[in-house]
Amino acid sequence: MEFHGAKLAIISRDRILTILRDDIPTIPWPGYWDLPGGARENGETPETCALRETAEEVGVSLSEKELSWGHAWPSPPSAHWLFVAELDSFDPGRVAFGHEGQRWAWAPLYWYMTIARAIPSQRAGLRQYFQETAGRIA
Repeated sequence: MEFHGAKLAIISRDRILTILRDDIPTIPWPGYWDLPGGARENGETPETCALRETAEEVGVSLSEKELSWGHAWPSPPSAHWLFVAELDSFDPGRVAFGHEGQRWAWAPLYWYMTIARAIPSQRAGLRQYFQETAGRIA
């Protein structure tokens, strides 16, 4: 399946790593809370794209083995992927924030799932993940 980008939700112990997008009117979802990820480059697989973008944006390197789940959604003209890495432990001290976005947060998952300024499609994807996998966090 062709795709144009991928996101990664890093979740551990009822918390999620999220990024506050730049507040620039010409970008999609300005000023919204986002997940690490971005556009596909050079024929990458969805997994490689999500992992590369996460390393670039927040300095966190994970392996494909650490991905708990992935799903593609139609997003014409191609598709968009969401992956989850639900880790037993995560040290937010590993985060080295890059040059995209205003700031990052190691936020309560409940907060991310309920605030008005989180990207709705990402919250919907996370809901699907927890429904499908009986993830530890409801």
